[in-house]
Amino acid sequence: MPTTIYRFIVLGLTILAVAVPLSLVIYQAFLTAPFFDPSAKFSFGAFSFVFADDDFWQAFRTTIIVAAGMAAIAVPLGALLAFVMVRTDIPGKHILEPMILIPIFVSAVVVAFGYVVAIGPVGIFSTLAKDVLGFVPWNLYSMTSLVIIAGLTHVPHVYLYSAAALRGLGTDLEEAARISGANPLRVALHVSLPMIMPAILFAGVLVFFLGFELFGLPLVLGDPQDVLVLSTYLYKLTNKLGVPSYQLMAVVVVVIIAITAPLVFMQRLLLRQAQRYVSVRGKGQKSQPLRLHGWRWIALALVVVWLAFTVAVPLSGIALRSFVVTWGEGVKLLDVLTLDHYRELLDYPNVIRGIVNTLGIGVIGGAAAVICYAAIAVAIHRWNSGWTRVVDYIVMVPRAMPGLVAGLALLWVFLFVPFLAPLKSTMFSIWLAYSIVWLAYGMRLISGTLLQVGPELEEAARVAGASDLRAKRDVTVPLIKYGMLASWLLIFLIFVREYSTGIYLLGPGTEVIGSLLVSLWGTGAVDLVSALSVVNVVMIGAGLAVAIRLGVRLHG
Repeated sequence: MPTTIYRFIVLGLTILAVAVPLSLVIYQAFLTAPFFDPSAKFSFGAFSFVFADDDFWQAFRTTIIVAAGMAAIAVPLGALLAFVMVRTDIPGKHILEPMILIPIFVSAVVVAFGYVVAIGPVGIFSTLAKDVLGFVPWNLYSMTSLVIIAGLTHVPHVYLYSAAALRGLGTDLEEAARISGANPLRVALHVSLPMIMPAILFAGVLVFFLGFELFGLPLVLGDPQDVLVLSTYLYKLTNKLGVPSYQLMAVVVVVIIAITAPLVFMQRLLLRQAQRYVSVRGKGQKSQPLRLHGWRWIALALVVVWLAFTVAVPLSGIALRSFVVTWGEGVKLLDVLTLDHYRELLDYPNVIRGIVNTLGIGVIGGAAAVICYAAIAVAIHRWNSGWTRVVDYIVMVPRAMPGLVAGLALLWVFLFVPFLAPLKSTMFSIWLAYSIVWLAYGMRLISGTLLQVGPELEEAARVAGASDLRAKRDVTVPLIKYGMLASWLLIFLIFVREYSTGIYLLGPGTEVIGSLLVSLWGTGAVDLVSALSVVNVVMIGAGLAVAIRLGVRLHG
């Protein structure tokens, strides 16, 4: 197959996979009824209904507040954490770094459940606090708690980009500041962090965008106080009229995309500007870390406290809850220990199927997704054409759709296209939704690996008589196999933790752990939720252990 034909086939399929769901959502928003209803007509009625709904505007305002609060907490803490980890002599760096990234890979819905059973009104730690203090000194079900938890659990996102930028930053100016007598905090605030400001702004826009994607935390923590954000408003809109209100849901989706799409493309512009502020000049010698002296132990303690709150508290809470019959005031731990919740999992075929499907979508689906990402990346690699820029922007479009939105859009595609309808009740629908949602991330992983392959190797193959496509197949692809393995491990972690994308695609035979957790929580099955959450965390932990053991770079 000629290279040009291959490129345009890949380009066409990529555009089709992204454009069809988006187009169908926009089309549905301007109808009076679901698109499959023969009586559906063109109308602005759905927009009028949604924009006149007080719940919509409450959800919109709350989303802005939560997103801004998340960014206000995560950006400064993440940037300072990156400086401490990359530039100072804080003890235990090699142990701390993988732990810092755990909140990224653990499902947000698992974290939310963990906080409820740990520090909720009758949570394990709340009960202990009441026994000691006589009262519970916190209120989990409040807007303040939601913003604080969301902000602290998104610190690693800012850390990743800030740490990556700091590693590529020359140390000349920092050393000059140290010689002038500046202390480490002053060096951080006046030299290092201003030099990586584009990367910090990039991360800040990302966190603000993720505030619009937030679903698990507000669904679990906001529901008791009727705190609505756009994603939970969309989720609850399904039954607002007592019938499928697809046109109303489509309007909310259009609103979310209209807000998040500019944020995604703003990130791209910020990334382009990053190089203007980065200095890699220097003497080529390894710089000495900034000495914190006695403050190094205080810095370590602060990092440990943050890890304890964002990782240890929710995960230990959900784990302990999965091993007890019940919990509350006056309950003694040794009297209520049990393994019955795990045995109970075996009595639910859909739960067992969900566990198997989750492993399958992570292992097999992750590998298939990486192959697709590699096919796209190889097609546009070193292609001097305007189509390359088209692909760059196309793969970013799904990132503007939160997982819940993408899953809903894919559901409508399977209902709208007759020959795809039979695939709706198969794992292919879940895999396709996951692969499209994480298209930009997967492409970035593969493209970064491809950039490490020198062009002279492909040129040598062409000189020997190989076509351009064969040179890529026989030379380039084999050289990036280890990069593809690393990408597969990271995609495995993402697919296993994913929960919101599969909610609308959940059905007999297509159960996955993430969407099952949301469904079971809605029925009040706390015991099953706890046990299944632990199973999910064990899967993620095993994947992380393998990735670290194989030397996969989890940081930027």
